Amino acid sequence: MTTRTPSAEGLIADVPALGTFARRATLLRPTAGAPGLLDSSVAGPLLWPADETWPVCRGPHLVEVRERLSEAEREALQRIDRNMRARRAGKPDAAWEISEKEADVQSRIMDGAGALDMVTWERIRRVPVTSVDGVPMLGVLQLHARDVPAAAWPEGTDVLQVLWCPKDHSGLPGQSDYWGPVVEMRHRSAATVSAVLDPPVPDDIGGRRAPLPCVLDPVEVTDLPDQDELPAELLAAAESWAERHGVEFHRGLACHEGWKVGGWPSWHLTDLVPVTCSCGATARLFLTMDSGGDPGVNVGRFGEVRVFTCPADASHPHRLNIQ
Repeated sequence: MTTRTPSAEGLIADVPALGTFARRATLLRPTAGAPGLLDSSVAGPLLWPADETWPVCRGPHLVEVRERLSEAEREALQRIDRNMRARRAGKPDAAWEISEKEADVQSRIMDGAGALDMVTWERIRRVPVTSVDGVPMLGVLQLHARDVPAAAWPEGTDVLQVLWCPKDHSGLPGQSDYWGPVVEMRHRSAATVSAVLDPPVPDDIGGRRAPLPCVLDPVEVTDLPDQDELPAELLAAAESWAERHGVEFHRGLACHEGWKVGGWPSWHLTDLVPVTCSCGATARLFLTMDSGGDPGVNVGRFGEVRVFTCPADASHPHRLNIQ
């Protein structure tokens, strides 16, 4: 007797109402390798026409600015730290306590800075700076239509190329509460590219923004939403089915993790954040690029960059989200 691995298709067969929520997704499954020019890849060579200008990002980019604390400020922070340790002494399970006056002193010393380097005793700010010459974008992903059946391809195209800026940004036009790289996407026809451009490389790539070359092993799956986007009764039915079959609903059946095209986004760090197109339509998850793994990138707090597109008109500006 053959035992089948529990799947989204099996769940939907037993709970048909979930079928209306099913979405196709292609899990890209990048692994370290040496992709070629004609391959789908992460950080592989791009089939980019030699006569087409390579995109640059002119910012404003968030740049780290450090300010050394005065001797009096450093001593004040060290005194507050000693006081907090004294209050907690002998009480290992107690919380760190700070008085209202001490909190006011900390706030005044930090003066809105986002971090403190306690080795150099410097306040650290992230300030927006415009780059006049522009920072060359990084080629992050190339996908051929043959490998990603879950994607909708504009007529006459069969290659998608995704680039991002290696610098952080905030307050991007049309992006809500986003702090991360600018993302650009280009569709083209492979048959129209003869000579290929040797792209420029940014001078300074910080924060592990340059992915390592990876080949892809794409597989198409059925993806379901998790608790944020399912009615309560369907979520209960799905979780009950998963429990009976020895799996967790949110691991492997819903919101598949990793680099993927299509499917559903998870909202594991925040509540559901509605993503809306400029036309008012609810944008739909198009692409997820994840931190860690073989590509070795790090975005946000080791999170995911998600690209959402308009379901009514894919030519509308995409929306970005980091989770």
